[in-house]
Amino acid sequence: MDAAYVSADDIRDHFSKAMSAMYQQEVPQYGTLLSLVERVNRDVLADDADLARSLEASDELARLSVERHGAIRVGLPEELALLRRMFAVMGMYPVGYYDLAAAGVPVHSTAFRPVDDDALRRNPFRVFTSLLRLELIENAALREQAREILSHREIVTPEAQALIARCEAQGGLNAADAEAFVQAALDTFRWHHDATVDRATYDRLHQEHRLIADVVSFYGPHINHLTPRTLDIDAVQQQMPSVGIDPKAVIEGPPRRRCPILLRQTSFKALEETITFADSVAGHHTARFGEIEQRGVALTQKGRALYDQLLAQSRQLPAAQDNATHQAQLAEVFQAFPDDLETLRREGLAFFHYYAAPDVKVSLPEHIDAETLEALVDQGALFCQPMIYEDFLPVSAAGIFQSNLGGEERDEYASQANQAQFEHDLGADVIDEIALYASREQASLDAALAVLKGRC
Repeated sequence: MDAAYVSADDIRDHFSKAMSAMYQQEVPQYGTLLSLVERVNRDVLADDADLARSLEASDELARLSVERHGAIRVGLPEELALLRRMFAVMGMYPVGYYDLAAAGVPVHSTAFRPVDDDALRRNPFRVFTSLLRLELIENAALREQAREILSHREIVTPEAQALIARCEAQGGLNAADAEAFVQAALDTFRWHHDATVDRATYDRLHQEHRLIADVVSFYGPHINHLTPRTLDIDAVQQQMPSVGIDPKAVIEGPPRRRCPILLRQTSFKALEETITFADSVAGHHTARFGEIEQRGVALTQKGRALYDQLLAQSRQLPAAQDNATHQAQLAEVFQAFPDDLETLRREGLAFFHYYAAPDVKVSLPEHIDAETLEALVDQGALFCQPMIYEDFLPVSAAGIFQSNLGGEERDEYASQANQAQFEHDLGADVIDEIALYASREQASLDAALAVLKGRC
């Protein structure tokens, strides 16, 4: 990139912090949540010196305080494609395909995020972005009315669109344009108290599905939540009521473990907000909520298969009404999943970064096979750090959606996933997250071995 241009990583960092400040003004409970998460993280690090050293060694500690993921919903393919271009300015690309229609929520989704190690260390900001599946609305008249309403809105300001085009044409933005882009892009995600539809239309959309009303009835894809990362989600869940926040009933994802895997999520319940409809009638809308996440190691295809198998097994048990019972049931089932890093690595269940140990000299054969690799690790020539899971879990995402949509679930939306249609609407292929982790792991191993060979 030309030195005159601001890096995409810097633009993303600036944007994510500006969005966090905006959301804190819009939803004061989000600020309370940040304070709680910061306090819990501080306590965890004070009590666990090994964890603190590990996070610092892997550059995870620096990113912890700025790490966020947002969630938005759009209504039309054109909107999704335009947001893809907007996020590309910030070095964020579509990773993964999520079919939430199978869980009774009429959307399918991807996560826009940075993809390489340096960018993730700088700021791992992610935006989980869902496209409304209008074809799943069975009422043809309501479906076409929703499409017509959406066709008249412009979710990205003309200024932001011009700056996106300028970035694409010249390969970057200078400092003044980058600042203007951040401010213009924020407008896409602001909350608007005025709806674009009258009360009767809103009610019809709402009756079909609350999420449909949320997507169709407003000027743009306001942020539905902005999520900080905690090191102990169980402590946050337990302490939320003490700061005036009402948490959802259960934590989504795997159970508490010595070695956290994938992603655990919880949230506080959606706010009831005053709005004014297009016919000047006052009313209320419920959509925006607070979410917290705890991230663990990324799992390989083999690890994900075991996780999915155990999760399916746990879902056959009677539904728990409280988090303690739910976690106890999960923990019992997940005893079959190894809970130490060395076993996870040796059995090929999780992804790791490899590093050459400082000042170690070893004799390396021309070909490094699995046996040689293990010998290098055993000798202390190579050391490993678990690779943080940067993505999302469809079942957990659906659980968060449903808990903040009044528990609403519609079996008639269950359908075949349609990744091909989603990618057509997106205007690009989504990146396969498992392949991405594998390439990052291999790149780290190649770099570490190159260092060792250079010492011979």
